Amino acid sequence: MREAAYRTQDARCRMQDAGFTLLELIVVLTILGLLVGVALPAYQRSVQKTKESVLKENLNRMRDVINQYYIDRRGECLQNEGDLVRLGYLRAIPKDPITQQALWDWVLEADPNDPSQMCIRDVRSLAPGRDSNGVPYRDY
Repeated sequence: MREAAYRTQDARCRMQDAGFTLLELIVVLTILGLLVGVALPAYQRSVQKTKESVLKENLNRMRDVINQYYIDRRGECLQNEGDLVRLGYLRAIPKDPITQQALWDWVLEADPNDPSQMCIRDVRSLAPGRDSNGVPYRDY
């Protein structure tokens, strides 16, 4: 009989030790909250820097392609950005990572050979605002 009573008491003690106290849960949740509060802004900054880096790379690539078009075509006027895709200079017009759209500000200048025609000479971002260093996206 005594053994049965001890077994019952042991089982009760084990059941009480199986869970967490409210204080332990609050401490763990507070620590997790602090970690998220510190890590989230750092993560957001790294995502923003990555988007800025991709934007610069896309602009540089498109500028190189525009220059290559003029070299290959011996100065022939580029009137439509779609020609860069159609002629195989680009697979597709890339998306602006800031606006998430394939819309760009194509800078036009008069053709030196025929001033009545406007030719694409440069490309800029249409993204509003400034980068993490305070430089407007339009100035990339």
